[in-house]
Amino acid sequence: MNSLAPSRVWMMRAAFTLLILMILFFHLLPLQTAPGGIIWPNLILAFSLSWSVRRPQYVPTVLLACMFFLADFLLQRPPGLWAMLALVACEHVKSQARSLRDASITTEIAFILAWIVGISISYRIILAILYVEVPPVGPALLQIVATVAAYPFVIVVTHAFMGVRKAKPNDTGTRGL
Repeated sequence: MNSLAPSRVWMMRAAFTLLILMILFFHLLPLQTAPGGIIWPNLILAFSLSWSVRRPQYVPTVLLACMFFLADFLLQRPPGLWAMLALVACEHVKSQARSLRDASITTEIAFILAWIVGISISYRIILAILYVEVPPVGPALLQIVATVAAYPFVIVVTHAFMGVRKAKPNDTGTRGL
């Protein structure tokens, strides 16, 4: 049976929401006023993918969609495009969570790397097709590299400090998630 109490699931959903809001808050702070500064990783995407691999029930589709859509508005991206691409990635990762549960960490990172690169390329292609101003390639590539490089640290934070671990076979519910 499912060993996760509903209160634990809702508490972790609230923790995820607060985590994303905190990341957005620090992203919006004017800490860097000079142009051409440090390129930060996309921590919202990294944490969302990490939680989707480990405990899909903690990040339901509606919560992910709301957080990504809010990020689109606050970070002044075209509303809905990045949110849709990131949501598709998270949902696919959630559907593969059972097979990734037994995979090695390098397999998981490679799987996530493919999604991060795929999302970024798709985002740029769709923006170009729609004649929307496309961000420069250099910073976009640096952000991809930074996000992939930050993913192992996100795993450590998620596992050690937040208690979101991969499900064991006896932890799963009737759906196997």
